[in-house]
Amino acid sequence: MKRCCEGVGLPCLFKGVGMASPRPPKYLLIFDFDETIINENSDDSIVRAAPGQALPEHIRQTFREGFYNEYMQRVLAYMGDQGVKMGDFKTVYENIPLSPGMPDLFQFLSKNHELFEIILISDANMFGIECNLRAAGFYSLFRKIFSNPSGFDKRGYFTLGPYHSHKCLDCPANMCKRKILTEYLAERAQEEVEFERVFYVGDGANDFCPSVTLTSADVAFPRKGYPMHRMTQEMEKKQPGAFQATVVPWESAAEVARYLQEVLKKKC
Repeated sequence: MKRCCEGVGLPCLFKGVGMASPRPPKYLLIFDFDETIINENSDDSIVRAAPGQALPEHIRQTFREGFYNEYMQRVLAYMGDQGVKMGDFKTVYENIPLSPGMPDLFQFLSKNHELFEIILISDANMFGIECNLRAAGFYSLFRKIFSNPSGFDKRGYFTLGPYHSHKCLDCPANMCKRKILTEYLAERAQEEVEFERVFYVGDGANDFCPSVTLTSADVAFPRKGYPMHRMTQEMEKKQPGAFQATVVPWESAAEVARYLQEVLKKKC
Protein backbone atom coordinates (compact mmCIF):
# COMPACT_ATOMS: atom_id res chain seq x y z
CA MET A 1 0.00 0.00 0.00
CA LYS A 2 1.42 3.34 -1.01
CA ARG A 3 0.64 6.02 1.52
CA CYS A 4 0.67 9.62 0.43
CA CYS A 5 -1.25 12.33 2.19
CA GLU A 6 -4.60 10.60 2.38
CA GLY A 7 -7.02 12.20 4.75
CA VAL A 8 -5.15 15.49 5.02
CA GLY A 9 -6.41 17.13 1.85
CA LEU A 10 -3.10 17.04 -0.01
CA PRO A 11 -2.31 15.78 -3.51
CA CYS A 12 -0.16 12.67 -3.89
CA LEU A 13 3.40 13.84 -4.41
CA PHE A 14 5.15 10.47 -4.82
CA LYS A 15 7.19 9.72 -7.91
CA GLY A 16 7.49 6.27 -9.42
CA VAL A 17 10.35 4.16 -8.15
CA GLY A 18 10.41 1.68 -11.03
CA MET A 19 11.81 -1.75 -10.19
CA ALA A 20 13.65 -0.65 -7.06
CA SER A 21 13.96 -3.42 -4.49
CA PRO A 22 11.28 -3.28 -1.78
CA ARG A 23 12.23 -1.49 1.42
CA PRO A 24 11.23 -2.62 4.88
CA PRO A 25 7.89 -1.23 6.05
CA LYS A 26 8.22 2.29 7.32
CA TYR A 27 5.88 3.63 9.97
CA LEU A 28 5.51 7.21 11.15
CA LEU A 29 5.09 7.47 14.91
CA ILE A 30 4.07 10.83 16.38
CA PHE A 31 4.34 11.67 20.06
CA ASP A 32 2.97 14.49 22.16
CA PHE A 33 5.15 15.48 25.16
CA ASP A 34 3.24 16.86 28.15
CA GLU A 35 1.25 14.15 29.97
CA THR A 36 2.17 11.72 27.20
CA ILE A 37 5.93 11.16 27.17
CA ILE A 38 6.20 12.78 30.59
CA ASN A 39 3.70 12.28 33.38
CA GLU A 40 3.16 16.00 34.07
CA ASN A 41 2.44 19.26 32.28
CA SER A 42 5.94 20.74 32.02
CA ASP A 43 4.61 24.31 32.13
CA ASP A 44 3.14 23.56 35.54
CA SER A 45 6.28 21.69 36.60
CA ILE A 46 8.66 24.62 36.15
CA VAL A 47 6.74 26.61 38.76
CA ARG A 48 8.69 24.43 41.22
CA ALA A 49 11.66 26.68 40.41
CA ALA A 50 9.72 29.83 41.41
CA PRO A 51 10.00 31.39 44.89
CA GLY A 52 7.73 29.40 47.19
CA GLN A 53 7.03 27.06 44.23
CA ALA A 54 3.97 29.14 43.40
CA LEU A 55 2.86 32.02 41.18
CA PRO A 56 1.24 35.19 42.50
CA GLU A 57 -2.48 35.57 41.91
CA HIS A 58 -2.06 38.61 39.64
CA ILE A 59 -0.06 36.46 37.18
CA ARG A 60 -2.45 33.51 37.31
CA GLN A 61 -5.42 35.76 36.63
CA THR A 62 -3.98 36.79 33.25
CA PHE A 63 -4.61 33.36 31.73
CA ARG A 64 -7.02 33.28 28.76
CA GLU A 65 -8.29 30.08 27.12
CA GLY A 66 -6.51 29.47 23.81
CA PHE A 67 -3.63 31.83 24.65
CA TYR A 68 -1.55 29.67 26.98
CA ASN A 69 1.69 30.46 25.16
CA GLU A 70 1.25 34.19 25.86
CA TYR A 71 0.41 33.39 29.48
CA MET A 72 3.60 31.35 29.85
CA GLN A 73 5.63 34.25 28.45
CA ARG A 74 4.37 36.35 31.38
CA VAL A 75 5.08 33.51 33.84
CA LEU A 76 8.65 33.21 32.58
CA ALA A 77 9.19 36.99 32.73
CA TYR A 78 8.03 36.95 36.36
CA MET A 79 10.37 34.05 37.17
CA GLY A 80 13.24 35.91 35.53
CA ASP A 81 12.47 38.94 37.68
CA GLN A 82 12.69 36.63 40.70
CA GLY A 83 16.19 35.49 39.72
CA VAL A 84 15.35 32.03 38.39
CA LYS A 85 18.20 30.99 36.09
CA MET A 86 18.78 28.47 33.28
CA GLY A 87 20.23 25.88 35.66
CA ASP A 88 17.11 26.03 37.83
CA PHE A 89 14.84 25.35 34.86
CA LYS A 90 17.15 22.63 33.55
CA THR A 91 17.08 20.79 36.86
CA VAL A 92 13.28 20.80 36.94
CA TYR A 93 12.96 19.57 33.35
CA GLU A 94 15.52 16.82 33.83
CA ASN A 95 13.66 15.46 36.84
CA ILE A 96 10.12 15.32 35.40
CA PRO A 97 9.23 11.61 35.39
CA LEU A 98 8.31 9.76 32.23
CA SER A 99 4.76 8.39 32.02
CA PRO A 100 4.15 4.80 33.13
CA GLY A 101 5.59 2.32 30.64
CA MET A 102 7.26 4.99 28.49
CA PRO A 103 10.80 3.61 29.05
CA ASP A 104 9.52 0.20 27.88
CA LEU A 105 8.05 1.75 24.73
CA PHE A 106 11.21 3.73 23.99
CA GLN A 107 13.40 0.63 24.48
CA PHE A 108 11.18 -1.30 22.06
CA LEU A 109 11.49 1.52 19.52
CA SER A 110 15.27 1.63 19.97
CA LYS A 111 15.44 -2.07 19.04
CA ASN A 112 13.24 -1.53 15.99
CA HIS A 113 14.44 1.92 14.98
CA GLU A 114 14.82 1.00 11.29
CA LEU A 115 11.06 0.44 11.00
CA PHE A 116 9.84 3.62 12.69
CA GLU A 117 10.33 7.28 11.87
CA ILE A 118 9.59 9.12 15.11
CA ILE A 119 8.68 12.77 15.53
CA LEU A 120 7.44 14.84 18.44
CA ILE A 121 4.85 17.63 18.19
CA SER A 122 4.37 19.56 21.41
CA ASP A 123 2.97 22.85 22.67
CA ALA A 124 5.66 22.89 25.39
CA ASN A 125 9.06 24.34 24.41
CA MET A 126 12.26 23.16 22.74
CA PHE A 127 14.59 23.76 25.68
CA GLY A 128 12.48 21.81 28.16
CA ILE A 129 11.87 18.89 25.82
CA GLU A 130 15.53 18.56 24.95
CA CYS A 131 16.60 18.71 28.62
CA ASN A 132 14.15 15.99 29.60
CA LEU A 133 14.79 13.61 26.72
CA ARG A 134 18.58 13.93 26.97
CA ALA A 135 18.44 13.22 30.70
CA ALA A 136 16.24 10.18 30.07
CA GLY A 137 18.57 8.97 27.29
CA PHE A 138 16.01 8.94 24.48
CA TYR A 139 16.64 12.19 22.60
CA SER A 140 18.27 10.42 19.64
CA LEU A 141 15.10 8.43 18.91
CA PHE A 142 13.43 11.48 17.36
CA ARG A 143 14.02 12.51 13.77
CA LYS A 144 12.43 15.89 14.38
CA ILE A 145 10.89 17.85 17.24
CA PHE A 146 8.28 20.53 16.62
CA SER A 147 7.70 22.83 19.56
CA ASN A 148 7.62 26.48 20.59
CA PRO A 149 10.99 28.24 20.28
CA SER A 150 12.66 29.04 23.60
CA GLY A 151 15.99 30.20 24.95
CA PHE A 152 17.71 32.61 27.30
CA ASP A 153 18.27 36.31 26.61
CA LYS A 154 21.17 38.53 27.66
CA ARG A 155 19.62 39.01 31.09
CA GLY A 156 19.45 35.25 31.58
CA TYR A 157 15.65 35.29 31.34
CA PHE A 158 13.96 32.22 29.89
CA THR A 159 12.08 33.38 26.79
CA LEU A 160 9.31 31.67 24.84
CA GLY A 161 7.72 32.36 21.47
CA PRO A 162 4.81 31.00 19.42
CA TYR A 163 5.50 28.16 16.98
CA HIS A 164 3.50 29.61 14.07
CA SER A 165 0.20 31.21 13.10
CA HIS A 166 -2.72 29.28 11.61
CA LYS A 167 -6.41 29.45 10.80
CA CYS A 168 -7.67 26.44 12.79
CA LEU A 169 -10.51 27.45 15.08
CA ASP A 170 -10.05 24.45 17.38
CA CYS A 171 -6.42 24.98 18.42
CA PRO A 172 -4.45 27.46 20.55
CA ALA A 173 -3.38 30.61 18.72
CA ASN A 174 0.28 29.58 18.65
CA MET A 175 0.08 26.00 17.37
CA CYS A 176 -2.11 23.71 15.28
CA LYS A 177 -0.70 20.19 15.30
CA ARG A 178 -2.83 19.22 12.32
CA LYS A 179 -1.07 21.91 10.24
CA ILE A 180 2.34 20.69 11.38
CA LEU A 181 1.54 17.04 10.60
CA THR A 182 0.00 17.89 7.22
CA GLU A 183 3.08 19.88 6.21
CA TYR A 184 5.41 17.15 7.48
CA LEU A 185 3.65 14.45 5.45
CA ALA A 186 3.82 16.65 2.34
CA GLU A 187 7.54 17.31 2.89
CA ARG A 188 8.34 13.61 3.34
CA ALA A 189 6.25 12.72 0.29
CA GLN A 190 8.29 15.13 -1.82
CA GLU A 191 11.38 13.30 -0.53
CA GLU A 192 9.81 10.03 -1.74
CA VAL A 193 9.38 8.60 1.75
CA GLU A 194 6.36 6.34 2.00
CA PHE A 195 4.60 5.62 5.29
CA GLU A 196 2.59 2.45 5.33
CA ARG A 197 0.81 3.46 8.53
CA VAL A 198 0.79 6.39 10.92
CA PHE A 199 0.59 6.02 14.71
CA TYR A 200 -0.26 8.96 16.99
CA VAL A 201 0.33 8.88 20.76
CA GLY A 202 -1.18 11.78 22.70
CA ASP A 203 -3.51 12.93 25.44
CA GLY A 204 -4.86 16.46 24.85
CA ALA A 205 -7.50 18.27 22.84
CA ASN A 206 -4.75 19.61 20.59
CA ASP A 207 -3.83 15.97 19.81
CA PHE A 208 -7.40 15.21 18.76
CA CYS A 209 -7.19 17.82 15.98
CA PRO A 210 -4.43 16.04 13.98
CA SER A 211 -5.75 12.57 14.82
CA VAL A 212 -8.98 13.35 12.95
CA THR A 213 -6.93 13.38 9.72
CA LEU A 214 -5.68 9.82 10.21
CA THR A 215 -6.99 7.13 7.86
CA SER A 216 -8.49 3.70 8.50
CA ALA A 217 -4.99 2.22 8.14
CA ASP A 218 -3.71 4.30 11.05
CA VAL A 219 -3.91 4.06 14.84
CA ALA A 220 -4.59 6.74 17.44
CA PHE A 221 -3.31 6.00 20.95
CA PRO A 222 -5.13 8.43 23.31
CA ARG A 223 -4.19 8.32 26.98
CA LYS A 224 -7.15 6.78 28.77
CA GLY A 225 -9.44 9.29 30.50
CA TYR A 226 -7.70 12.37 29.06
CA PRO A 227 -9.29 14.91 26.65
CA MET A 228 -8.13 13.23 23.42
CA HIS A 229 -9.73 9.97 24.56
CA ARG A 230 -13.00 11.64 25.57
CA MET A 231 -13.17 13.54 22.28
CA THR A 232 -12.73 10.40 20.18
CA GLN A 233 -15.54 8.76 22.17
CA GLU A 234 -17.81 11.78 21.72
CA MET A 235 -17.18 11.89 17.96
CA GLU A 236 -17.96 8.19 17.64
CA LYS A 237 -21.28 8.71 19.45
CA LYS A 238 -22.29 11.75 17.42
CA GLN A 239 -20.88 10.67 14.04
CA PRO A 240 -20.26 6.90 13.96
CA GLY A 241 -17.41 6.11 11.60
CA ALA A 242 -16.29 9.73 11.22
CA PHE A 243 -13.13 9.06 13.22
CA GLN A 244 -11.42 6.70 10.81
CA ALA A 245 -8.32 5.54 12.69
CA THR A 246 -8.33 2.57 15.04
CA VAL A 247 -8.47 3.87 18.62
CA VAL A 248 -6.30 2.12 21.21
CA PRO A 249 -6.49 3.84 24.63
CA TRP A 250 -3.57 3.32 27.02
CA GLU A 251 -2.81 3.72 30.71
CA SER A 252 0.76 2.44 30.41
CA ALA A 253 2.84 3.09 27.32
CA ALA A 254 3.88 -0.55 27.57
CA GLU A 255 0.43 -1.24 26.07
CA VAL A 256 1.42 0.83 23.03
CA ALA A 257 4.66 -1.18 22.77
CA ARG A 258 2.71 -4.46 22.85
CA TYR A 259 0.34 -3.26 20.12
CA LEU A 260 3.24 -2.21 17.90
CA GLN A 261 4.95 -5.54 18.57
CA GLU A 262 1.86 -7.31 17.25
CA VAL A 263 1.89 -5.08 14.15
CA LEU A 264 5.48 -6.14 13.44
CA LYS A 265 4.68 -9.83 13.99
CA LYS A 266 1.88 -9.68 11.42
CA LYS A 267 4.31 -8.24 8.88
CA CYS A 268 6.71 -11.17 9.26
